[in-house]
Amino acid sequence: MVAALAHGSGAVIGQVAVSEKSNEIPAARDLLALLNLTDAVVTMDAVHTQHDTATALTSAGADYVLSVKTNQKTLYARLKALPWANIPGHTTTEHGHGRRATRTIKVADVPAWIRFTGATQIAQLRRTITRKGKRTVEVVYLVTSADARTAPPEVLATWIQGHWKVENRLHWVRDVTFDEDRSQVRTGNAPRVMASLRNTAITLLRIHGHENIAAALRHHARDAPRPINPLLTA
Repeated sequence: MVAALAHGSGAVIGQVAVSEKSNEIPAARDLLALLNLTDAVVTMDAVHTQHDTATALTSAGADYVLSVKTNQKTLYARLKALPWANIPGHTTTEHGHGRRATRTIKVADVPAWIRFTGATQIAQLRRTITRKGKRTVEVVYLVTSADARTAPPEVLATWIQGHWKVENRLHWVRDVTFDEDRSQVRTGNAPRVMASLRNTAITLLRIHGHENIAAALRHHARDAPRPINPLLTA
């Protein structure tokens, strides 16, 4: 399943199933085609950093922010080789959950050899996580159609941070809170229906201001009326 999540509200606004003989890339394009994307900003995982996807988004009136990781070795290497050391960065640090996260983003005008439709900026984002004295560093590169006025470095960094939250606001909730991975519903359209119901439950709780979905489910289960046992006569 491929789902679209609104950064601000955490609502699931669409979902499509991946064909058994295909993969997530065309499924994501099918999902995007169902949505009104006028003036939207769409962030996507690195697997969706595709020229056709960028064209589809700009044609729909949206801006895109596409990640470039090592799954695209040539593009990643060319972006990595740029003189980032000469570009000033915007750095933020936050503490929480027993860790310190430092993010530094550097932004530059798109070079002529970038062929993504509408691309105007590229960026390097370095994320350093320190937990219990152990430090891990991840570097990703970005291509975006949003210009410098719309997406200065601090805004672009916020969009990417919001994109990564999809893991704990949707995927983690479905996997852990709803225990989706162990579901025995696996045939026909039933898995798609159940995923849609879980998405609907998550969306309704988010709209009503619940951040902790597990706690919200316990609360509503406690307050739900108990079923009445019917009287039987023979």
